[in-house]
Amino acid sequence: MSKLRIFALMLSCVVGILTVSAVAQDNSGTEPPSPPASGPPEHWRGHGRVDPAKRTEMLTKEVGLTSEQQPKVLDILKSEQSQMEKLHSDSSMSQEDRRAKMMDIHKSTNDQIRTLLNPDQQKKWDQMQSKREQWQGHHRDGQNPGGPPDSSDQK
Repeated sequence: MSKLRIFALMLSCVVGILTVSAVAQDNSGTEPPSPPASGPPEHWRGHGRVDPAKRTEMLTKEVGLTSEQQPKVLDILKSEQSQMEKLHSDSSMSQEDRRAKMMDIHKSTNDQIRTLLNPDQQKKWDQMQSKREQWQGHHRDGQNPGGPPDSSDQK
């Protein structure tokens, strides 16, 4: 159980870092260039800027959300988006405090979604999060600039 908590904490840190990167890009005043065709799939790119409905659709495909789970996940993701927008517009916080708050929001969102999943879906969720974390670690080190592995590359 403690390994799972450590994993969840590490995952939330990684997602927070991605969000900070997305916020930094938003602050640049220009639109980021379209990623190359060989870049990461849409569900790997800055979740903070992907519509909650599209994220729900992606999770439906990736982990097999049921029709009962989909509206619940959508509500959680809409709440996350709203909290992130408020945080993004709050200029009273330092960048470090904002980053920490983003990580807390992501961790809470991930925890809420994970509790909705059945054991088989949780396994798929954990694998998906592990792959994302592994890709982000390589990407930060400059070892894998082309994008994350396809889901068929690793089992």
